[in-house]
Amino acid sequence: MSEEIREITPEQLEQDLDSGKYEVVDVREDEEVAGGMIPGAKHVVLGSIPERLDEFDQNKEYVMVCRSGRRSYNASQYLQENGYNVHNLKGGMLEWKGDVIA
Repeated sequence: MSEEIREITPEQLEQDLDSGKYEVVDVREDEEVAGGMIPGAKHVVLGSIPERLDEFDQNKEYVMVCRSGRRSYNASQYLQENGYNVHNLKGGMLEWKGDVIA
């Protein structure tokens, strides 16, 4: 039985964005992120996470982001099972009201 995936609301993330507390990782496809990403987010397509695991740091806290929260939930689950400290952005980019950068 895996542990519960922690969620963070878009409002919480927006408040903490400048603090540097979280590393935001957008797991959407290239054409989706072309429409805008959360400022400072790193783009790692969901399917490439296993081979890019060495880019993640177990001492950091990550927030995983996708369009609606489903793919980022899967990414969060995978990373958590591999010993990483992760949160899933509740509602994904559909709920994000903050700034986006192209």
